[in-house]
Amino acid sequence: MRAARATSALVLLLSMAMFAQQRGAPPPGAVPGQPRPGQRGGGGRGGGAIQLMTLTTTAWPDGGQIPARYTQAGDETSPAFTWNGAPEGVASYVLIMHDPDAPIPPGTDDVLHWMLWNIPAASTGLPERVPRGSQLPDATRQISATGPNYRGPGAVAAGPMHHYVFELYALDAAIDVPAVGMQPPQARAAVVAAMAGHVRGKAVYVGLFKRP
Repeated sequence: MRAARATSALVLLLSMAMFAQQRGAPPPGAVPGQPRPGQRGGGGRGGGAIQLMTLTTTAWPDGGQIPARYTQAGDETSPAFTWNGAPEGVASYVLIMHDPDAPIPPGTDDVLHWMLWNIPAASTGLPERVPRGSQLPDATRQISATGPNYRGPGAVAAGPMHHYVFELYALDAAIDVPAVGMQPPQARAAVVAAMAGHVRGKAVYVGLFKRP
């Protein structure tokens, strides 16, 4: 379990680094001499570069406030996303949505709002309102902290805005993690562990929300 948490922490650090890089800022926690996303030594088979991709939605601007309809204050419609800039040799995609600002017990992962894995290699996006279900017709698998579905943002009105981070990963392999039979934290840890050494491209998109 400690190893899985350490792997998840590394994934979060890499996503934060990409978010900073896209805005021209130095990655948080960067160590001199270590590769950054898009530089050699990144993570596909053979230690090749991790390509910087673009993830977008028309629902809100990157870093902007998420409209209520996509949150627990509305009907929790999952937003449509598109992506481009994928490297060659992609076999599948993983999308992870999480809330790093949510209060959690020390030593545990942050709140998982959505995770989809084995998104087909030919995909260039997700439609709005992805249906509930552990495995979708195209073999995409999904889970969240509340079940096999998208869980919208729900930060309380009394606190600060929370950052909801959407991380897209292009992989050179499929993920052999079942869609059922594990609790969300274990499924997340298993998917993240299976991604190790197979990430060929990454993109990050962020939205802000707290209840009105």
